[in-house]
Amino acid sequence: MLRTGEQYREGIRDGREVWIDGERVKDVTTHPAFKPIVDVKARMYDIQHEPAHKDVFGYSEGKDRNPLLLKLPHTQQDWWDKWNALDVFFKDIKGVVTRVGDETIGEMWSLYDGRDVLNKIDPRFAKNIDSHIAKVLQDDLFHVSANTDPKGDRSKRPQDQDPDMMCHVVKETDAGIIIRGAKYETAAAYADQAFLKPTVGAWSDEKLSDYALGCIVKMGAPGVKHICRSGFAGRGSKEDYPLSNGYDEVDTLMILDNVLIPWEDVFFHRFTEGARYIRGTLHRYSAFPYVLRILYTADMMIGAAMWNCKQTGLDKMQSVKEKLADMVAYREGIRAHLAAAIALSEKSPGGLVMPNQSLLYAGRIHACANLPQIMHIARELCGGQLCVTPNYSTFVSNDTKSWMDKFYSLNDNWMADDRRKLLAFARDLLNSDYAGHRLTFVQFAQAPHFNHLAALYGSFDFSGPLDLVKKFAGLSDRVDAPVQALPVGIKSAA
Repeated sequence: MLRTGEQYREGIRDGREVWIDGERVKDVTTHPAFKPIVDVKARMYDIQHEPAHKDVFGYSEGKDRNPLLLKLPHTQQDWWDKWNALDVFFKDIKGVVTRVGDETIGEMWSLYDGRDVLNKIDPRFAKNIDSHIAKVLQDDLFHVSANTDPKGDRSKRPQDQDPDMMCHVVKETDAGIIIRGAKYETAAAYADQAFLKPTVGAWSDEKLSDYALGCIVKMGAPGVKHICRSGFAGRGSKEDYPLSNGYDEVDTLMILDNVLIPWEDVFFHRFTEGARYIRGTLHRYSAFPYVLRILYTADMMIGAAMWNCKQTGLDKMQSVKEKLADMVAYREGIRAHLAAAIALSEKSPGGLVMPNQSLLYAGRIHACANLPQIMHIARELCGGQLCVTPNYSTFVSNDTKSWMDKFYSLNDNWMADDRRKLLAFARDLLNSDYAGHRLTFVQFAQAPHFNHLAALYGSFDFSGPLDLVKKFAGLSDRVDAPVQALPVGIKSAA
């Protein structure tokens, strides 16, 4: 039941059509742009089998041994266990990655909660959800999500422009549905499958639409083409860009050129109510591991800034301490929201345990909205040497090494090599192309900021503050302010 890294690599050597920089990729497991991140995912599989880690990453269910990170959450402890497993994994690989499966499987759990809604159109589709959740567990699949469409001219309906700008059904057959369009998704080129979810567009006032589509797409299926952005791995040496060369998660424009989706892989189609429900509850679970990644990014920024201040003797200055305290407050705010979301967790409509929705979405806003400011504080504390320090080759060249040793050695404890390593790490974390990419990724990977705010507005129970002010202010019982309706199964902690 638990895959090995080599079984994963063999599984994605399926002849899939992957393109990068205008060139067809023969093997994503060995191509320089993909190999580092494929190796990271393979490590996630291999660590499950090691005696020291097998109980951290796996759990028993009957005679089966399944991956803990893909386990449906039935208790609060399940969430603490997932947090602990990711903590062990990030420290093992010495970095942070986002799209490795545990962050996207939660969207399937939202489908699990919405089975009653999907049953309105066809009871078979709800059964498909159950079987796919079981299959991901049993086969230990690398499951991602086909995220957003190109959309084209957003002032027009999809039907009024090139219809492929949003994924849609073009034909129904006895074998399944035929779909066309495109989706952007991180990690698609080296994953097993994706949950293709709908983008709610101008069709949302219709009862039926070819664009209201949710299904599983196999990444190596005929008609699926992966057009990837240029990778950051290989841009400079590992010594100069340790994060770019180790943890770049390659993004893909996934073309769907008349792809057959078997009926057993269909969750809904032409069902706008189901599409709206799924989009409204999509991040009910996945927001937790997503925000947890930002906590580790905050730790990396604090560590880089603090080490620089210690190296240069600035850590005793009050103004420096205040800036570090701002970074710590940001970090602890993320941790507090995550811990509280578990402690005040709620039962979902499907009977699962979901993090407290209001606290989780508030934590996501705190983590994403404040990241650019905290990143800039880290740059300021690391200083101007981030952008002027020569590369590794200059530090080891016989012609220049003596100068680098002279001007980058700070004292008997901090020699030039450690100074160079810290500055290289901080530069890649804060100032490189990879750093800029990751910042944008965080801002949009789980929808833009206005959607974050809408999710919080929709999950917060306004009746508490309304009742409190009504009582404190002595308002008449005739006052009955309308309250935003909450999604099914969501209540305030109060």
